[in-house]
Amino acid sequence: MPSPFPGMDPYLEGYLWPDVHNALAAKLRQLLTPLLRPRYTARLAIYMVEDLAPESEIGIMYPDVEVLLSEPARLERTSDEALSRAVGIPAPLTLPVLQSIDIRVVNVEIRDTAHNRLVTCIEILSPVNKREPGLTVYRQKRHRLYQAGVHLIELDFIRRGTRPCAHPRIPDVPYVIMVIRAHTGFMDIWPLGLRDPLPIVPVPLRPPDAEVCLDVPLALTSIYDEAAYDLSIDYSQSPPPPLFSEADTQWMHVLLGKS
Repeated sequence: MPSPFPGMDPYLEGYLWPDVHNALAAKLRQLLTPLLRPRYTARLAIYMVEDLAPESEIGIMYPDVEVLLSEPARLERTSDEALSRAVGIPAPLTLPVLQSIDIRVVNVEIRDTAHNRLVTCIEILSPVNKREPGLTVYRQKRHRLYQAGVHLIELDFIRRGTRPCAHPRIPDVPYVIMVIRAHTGFMDIWPLGLRDPLPIVPVPLRPPDAEVCLDVPLALTSIYDEAAYDLSIDYSQSPPPPLFSEADTQWMHVLLGKS
């Protein structure tokens, strides 16, 4: 069963996101490989990121922490007033201590087969890339790639957090795809609303080799079907935060048959 959304499905941004991220990276590699050979290869790049501030993702991407509510204990009356004063009132709320979480991030690297040099990096953003301290770390990585002459394709399909590129001319939209060609001083941007279909985007290579096309919509629809995400999503509920505009919310209700 396909997703009811014409582009990015916002319901994939919650607890399913780690699976979506990994599956999307693998599907992009599969689609690109026959277009790149024999001069280039597409490889999965796997690295670990420590999420030092997971609080904002509790109940969205990470499971809910257990909240233990305890009723104030009834203190037994005692004739010993000194003992009564020594007995503290039990805390009404007990929570587990939140600790950092190791996140496995998978992206796609395109390398030339002659020297195994990194040519193009396809980054699929995760929430940890869009809030501190991960935001600064990722921005530094973007800068290093550009300085090293590596092209960057950035897929931002997560609405939470701060977009790494805060250019004032980028409209306020839920999703953005960006292609940064090394040493050109320019970037191509696809601002995407909730109702917009995903684009097929160019993948720059080393000159004089022509660009190839990355079929992003095919990749997303394929993994949605292969992973049977429709069996895990309850479209009668609201999508993960943040809230959409009133107009988009009404459009969603009509699309999903809620009104």
